[in-house]
Amino acid sequence: MEYYLILFIYAVFVNNVVLAQFLGICPFLGVSKKVDTSLGMGAAVTFVLAIATTFTYLIQRYVLEPFDMVYMQTIAFILVIAALVQMVEIILKKVSPALYQALGVFLPLITTNCCVLGVAIMVIQKEFNLLESVVYAISTAIGFTLAMVVFAGIREQLARTEVPTIFRGIPIALISAGILAMAFMGFSGVVRI
Repeated sequence: MEYYLILFIYAVFVNNVVLAQFLGICPFLGVSKKVDTSLGMGAAVTFVLAIATTFTYLIQRYVLEPFDMVYMQTIAFILVIAALVQMVEIILKKVSPALYQALGVFLPLITTNCCVLGVAIMVIQKEFNLLESVVYAISTAIGFTLAMVVFAGIREQLARTEVPTIFRGIPIALISAGILAMAFMGFSGVVRI
């Protein structure tokens, strides 16, 4: 149990997928203008990441490795992720049309979100078992959501603040993201996996 807590802390804070590994930057910058939209995107990424990691792990262990087709890993993983994103898109369209509209073009971008593919490949490279893979995937998604929500809060505050003209928009957002990444660097060395 202690190991899984350490794995959680490691994935959320120490090795944050956005701020330490720089994966998933497109939705991080694109959807993080409002906190509620960031939470919705984080929930969608969490669902896709947990399910995709489970399916890709099983495909890797029980299809690709036994049939010596590991070279097909990236293509197989992308197909699984694309199918799952389509499922999430259909569900969101029916359950929460407002969130579906708010996420806009970024929902289909989860398909090509390198965060999802990166975590699916990382759990294989780190030789995690299935439970460790799922815990790591969910923890990574929580870290992704945390970074997006904090960044969205910062951007909402910046929208109300008088910023010099030259820094308005993306420049101040990138500066803020850099400072946020440095803040998360303070967690490095807390735990090691």
